[in-house]
Amino acid sequence: MSCAGLCFIALGLSMDAFAVAVLKGMARPRPSWREAVAVGAYFGFFQAMMPGLGYLLGSSLYGFIEAYDHWIAWGLLSLIGTGMIRESLCSREEEPDPSLSVCTMLLLATATSIDAMAAGVTFAFLSVPLLPEMVLIGATTFLLSAAGVKAGAVFGGPLRSRAGLFGGVILMLMGVKILMEHLTAI
Repeated sequence: MSCAGLCFIALGLSMDAFAVAVLKGMARPRPSWREAVAVGAYFGFFQAMMPGLGYLLGSSLYGFIEAYDHWIAWGLLSLIGTGMIRESLCSREEEPDPSLSVCTMLLLATATSIDAMAAGVTFAFLSVPLLPEMVLIGATTFLLSAAGVKAGAVFGGPLRSRAGLFGGVILMLMGVKILMEHLTAI
């Protein structure tokens, strides 16, 4: 997979965390940079670690599903992307929670990084170098989440819904690209 492709995946995976960070910024009257960095650190760390777990899982199963790995990669990225798009198009308005407690942030960081674990499974199937991608995903998520807290205080709701839509489309397109590369190489 190309460097640009890996960057797009990192960007797409970070959009869930960005959207939640925007919510945190909306809920806090004037979030400080310290609060923004804390939110970015939670999300960035979990987004960086989860692909490693997925990679271990995918590596252990690779011998059994090698002939279908491209279909699985496409399916996982399509499912993640579809979920992100569907969630971004739902018009349910919820009151943002201002809490930055450890318990709240651990729960949110875990919830927003499950898709990164699924991407890690895909990385194992595609033999993507894991450590650089984990660092890229973590750094991208950290930066966008910290910025999202500050942007949420200023721009609010429209930014949140577009982030999920954008991230979902990116992941779906990457899945199609992986599938097309395999099918045209046969």
